[in-house]
Amino acid sequence: MTTVRELDVAVAACRACPRLVAWREEVARVKRRTFRDWEYWARPVPGFGPPDAPLAIIGLAPAAHGGNRTGRIFTGDPAGDALYAALYGIGLASRPTATHRGDGMELYGVRITVPVHCAPPDNRPTTTERDTCRPWLARELELLRPTLRAVLVLGAFAWHALWPVLSEAGWQVPRPRPAFGHGAHVRVVGPDGERQVHLLGGYHPSQRNLFTRTLTPTMLRDVLRHGADLAGLPTGQRPDPPPGA
Repeated sequence: MTTVRELDVAVAACRACPRLVAWREEVARVKRRTFRDWEYWARPVPGFGPPDAPLAIIGLAPAAHGGNRTGRIFTGDPAGDALYAALYGIGLASRPTATHRGDGMELYGVRITVPVHCAPPDNRPTTTERDTCRPWLARELELLRPTLRAVLVLGAFAWHALWPVLSEAGWQVPRPRPAFGHGAHVRVVGPDGERQVHLLGGYHPSQRNLFTRTLTPTMLRDVLRHGADLAGLPTGQRPDPPPGA
């Protein structure tokens, strides 16, 4: 796999984790009543965004009736609604909502990916499943490395999943490994000993975090803007879209 496009195709064909394969396909068979007319994707969900992005966003895993249904990460679920609205609000996405793979959504300088590419039961992959999926994330970050300047890590799961990837790839990671927190900021030095990439922590825009206001829309926009600034991406301020836009 020498290109991000080739990687995406290979990811979508993976069947390495029996429990996840069975779950994603069962969800697609039973469906949720709201989506009974959908033909679910029911495969691993690859990353999304340009292959030369200076900013990577790393989440957790596809939602059973979100990315597992639509075939695009953070698309068709409340977390995705919040994330894409925030990206649009600061000028890094072409639309405020993401509904399906053919909806015309484009990201500007941002690539979104996950450490686990299949929807897990209860949104909880096992450590074995996380580790089995690790080579995909490692290869994606390797392909992005020529342009990558910053990584925004959404949630503690992704934060802890990322460190072994960087360490095994020869990055000079801090010891002890930095604790996760919203706004946590760490610089890591690349295998060449010269290039630095900024790692930024942020709360995951899960429905629970948003409902409890552990994460607010303003907090999400601010941490995304911080990541964009660290990556050298220009941002702006768009007005909130009208309801239903």
